[in-house]
Amino acid sequence: MSTSLLVRSSLPRALAHRAALRSVAVQARANSTVSEHKYVAGGPIPKGGPNDAVTFPPPSPTHGSYHWVFERTLAAALVPLTAAAFVTSGTNYPILDGVLGLSLIAHSHIGFDQCIVDYLHPRKFPILGPASSWTLRAATLAATVGIFQFNTNDIGLTELIAKVWTA
Repeated sequence: MSTSLLVRSSLPRALAHRAALRSVAVQARANSTVSEHKYVAGGPIPKGGPNDAVTFPPPSPTHGSYHWVFERTLAAALVPLTAAAFVTSGTNYPILDGVLGLSLIAHSHIGFDQCIVDYLHPRKFPILGPASSWTLRAATLAATVGIFQFNTNDIGLTELIAKVWTA
């Protein structure tokens, strides 16, 4: 019986002491200005890790709906432009040949750029992502110069494809 009296008398004091220490610790943590992590119910959320929210760029119609409409219009315009370029001869209509070449390059650049944006994001690949974007830009510039040279100094894009098609 003496043991049960001892347990009864010391247990409430121990529980009260632990509760007081816990409340002091919570208050100290809440009042602390030098906190590594902000206290949130459910646990701290570390900054700079995979739990950070994605930072969205400011909304811009130029890079939003206008960009999407331009991509779709360019893709849809390639169908009749390609047919018109192959119905007519490239040597008779060099402007049509040049527009087809530039449209194909722009369409390809936009498509490859979207692949790089989706799969090589600079947040996950800080070196490879920007390097890929600049490589794509350099390749697009080189292809544009090459198509221009080929259309002005040689037989042209549509004549080349017609010759390869009939060979």
